[in-house]
Amino acid sequence: MMCDNCKEREVEIHLTKVENDTKVTLHLCKQCAQQKGFETGESILKSPLGGFIQAMGKGSTNVLPTPADGLRCAACGSTLKDFRESGRLGCAQCYESFSTHLKDLLRRLHGSSQHVGERYAPPGAAGATDPRLQLLELKEQLRRAVENENFELAAELRDRIRVLE
Repeated sequence: MMCDNCKEREVEIHLTKVENDTKVTLHLCKQCAQQKGFETGESILKSPLGGFIQAMGKGSTNVLPTPADGLRCAACGSTLKDFRESGRLGCAQCYESFSTHLKDLLRRLHGSSQHVGERYAPPGAAGATDPRLQLLELKEQLRRAVENENFELAAELRDRIRVLE
């Protein structure tokens, strides 16, 4: 495919942008992309998100392996390198085997390695809720009750929170 701009060189960069609710796709050669002010090649990989962008795409074959890539799950035999390439773990034991690396990855991607949110429980599973999550939910309900000036409910929620704490 030839460059949309110069129509002389092969396309190396595909850009998609949305302008006024319209999707516009540009296919540019490296030189035209640089002339238009788009960063290409090594400058992107040196940016803070470069490694992430590279991992999301096909990536480069000249990425240096890390010493931990040979780390292997005792249960299924998957390696950390397998996870880095596919983005998938082989079994439930992999979470334990690669826990330090997964925590670092989650910290970089999400800012935390601790899940905060709702927990799945099958329908009808009474008492399956984690007391910590129940406490967080009660505190949120208390905040809303005070915000809505429902002080009777707030007092009841406060007492339930004290019991759990």
